[in-house]
Amino acid sequence: MSTMLTINVKNYESQTQNFYFFQQPAIYTGGGQVYSNSLFSQSLGNYDNTGAILTFQVNLQYYAGIQQANTPPQIGASSGYSSASRAIDLAPSSGGSGKPNDWTTATVNPLGLSSPIYGEGVQPGAFRITTPVFNSPPYFNVGSAVAVNGGIVLSNFVQANPASNTDCQPILKYYVQTGAYTPGVVMNFTQSSVNAALSDFTGGYSVCNVSLKSDGTWTTQLQ
Repeated sequence: MSTMLTINVKNYESQTQNFYFFQQPAIYTGGGQVYSNSLFSQSLGNYDNTGAILTFQVNLQYYAGIQQANTPPQIGASSGYSSASRAIDLAPSSGGSGKPNDWTTATVNPLGLSSPIYGEGVQPGAFRITTPVFNSPPYFNVGSAVAVNGGIVLSNFVQANPASNTDCQPILKYYVQTGAYTPGVVMNFTQSSVNAALSDFTGGYSVCNVSLKSDGTWTTQLQ
């Protein structure tokens, strides 16, 4: 899959604004609290004055990701440092058939993910990451990564447990919010998504045009 999902943002507020983009957290089976990372952040001037449009692009290809960290995840801090990712398929939906490559096995020394193969019992619409035996620290985050504007970022994740399976069902919903969150920094999804613009690509759309109006409200148009 090489389809690109595109969000085009126009700013009609009088002042230059910072915008950041993030994804709705996946549904996880296994692991604890789910964390979200900012994916992209940039400032944008008033459209009438500058003619500028901020474009965010993410590849529709799903990726499994693992990241090493010195500490457990903390809001406002980088989620980790060394990371690895693998393009991966999703298990068939309930009642579906086929044997997609939906299961990858992690290693921690060296850090990596195996080439995905078909796995039995993966949750429908999800992929599986199996983690080995390890002692913390360091800590390891596993979850859904995305290819954004040319680089791969861990989008949302759980702190991995040793010798366990984590099933991750990604959701194709992305948000735009005003403010600045450096990509790869852990954010509060619940707080950030309030009054944010939602680009819902679950219906098969590939482009969403988003405008921040002069009164601070949003309009979105899917195509």
